[in-house]
Amino acid sequence: MLEEFDDTAASSDAPRRRRRRGMGRGRRVLVSLLAVVLLVCIGAGGYGWFVSSKVDRGLTHENLLGDSKDNTTTSKGTKLVDDAGDNYLVIGSDARPGETNSRADVIQLVHVDKDHENVWIIHFPRDLFVPIPGHGEDKINAAYAYGKSPLLVQTIQDLVGVKIDHVAKTDFEGFKQLTDALGGVTVNNTQPGPDYPAGPVQLDGAQALDYVRERKQLAEGDISRGQRQQAWLKAIMRETLDPSVLLNPGRLNGVIEAGTEHTVVDDGLTGNVIRSEAIRLRSVRGGDIHFITAPFSGYGTTAEGESIDILDEKGMAALSDALRTDDLASYDDSTTS
Repeated sequence: MLEEFDDTAASSDAPRRRRRRGMGRGRRVLVSLLAVVLLVCIGAGGYGWFVSSKVDRGLTHENLLGDSKDNTTTSKGTKLVDDAGDNYLVIGSDARPGETNSRADVIQLVHVDKDHENVWIIHFPRDLFVPIPGHGEDKINAAYAYGKSPLLVQTIQDLVGVKIDHVAKTDFEGFKQLTDALGGVTVNNTQPGPDYPAGPVQLDGAQALDYVRERKQLAEGDISRGQRQQAWLKAIMRETLDPSVLLNPGRLNGVIEAGTEHTVVDDGLTGNVIRSEAIRLRSVRGGDIHFITAPFSGYGTTAEGESIDILDEKGMAALSDALRTDDLASYDDSTTS
């Protein structure tokens, strides 16, 4: 599903296959690849260096890529493509304070094309039923429960055939703090439920946390939740890129602190790397950021009675081809089911 969210339209009965909608151009986006956790760098010069060093100090680094860091093949021996743009995995854990075991509620693969002219954010629904190396078939978020970030990286690399370059993860407390640091955000809610109606919705941190977690009372469950998460992501981008934040060191400092406090990145993703990438993306505008939902063919249940999203294998092959050839603009999910 390819989606470009429109702030001017919201529908409570949107079909599963959504037509393409304009996102609106004219706003310059100097944003890092990990927008969901607000790794924002702005321009060059002293202020940019301040931002990158501030980000570096706030982030925690871990070996999130595991042994796959040096891998060149999938778990079945197929060569991974590593020269067709850059790929970043963003993980949002559902862990509550004090919990040690959790699954991944947010799984987004961020693809930047080789020319650094377009950014594609691909949502993998947590209930997508896929092969997990060493564990048979299961919901994709179970890969995180089985083997944390390294196994989730391997699982997605097997699906799409491209190498994941970097990983960042946050927990849902980070969603709350980031929203509050911005003074709240307004989302265009295209997935209404008993909690929030369709249309513009103002959210503070606690409300944003509930908003991105809800799925049981939404029309398409996990799929609708993923679209809510992307609507929140767009709102965060819009609010953060407002001059009242970007040009106000005090406010920006608070936002960076909130965005990095609960964020862990792989060892190679330093503030300087993020800043350098942001500078290369300086010509990207709002209409150049695209949202996709990984292809699925319907809903089902496992032998144990768990609800799942059934993988559209033909659609995933088409998505893989588009990623491996750095040609996501040609990907058309309407022809794959």
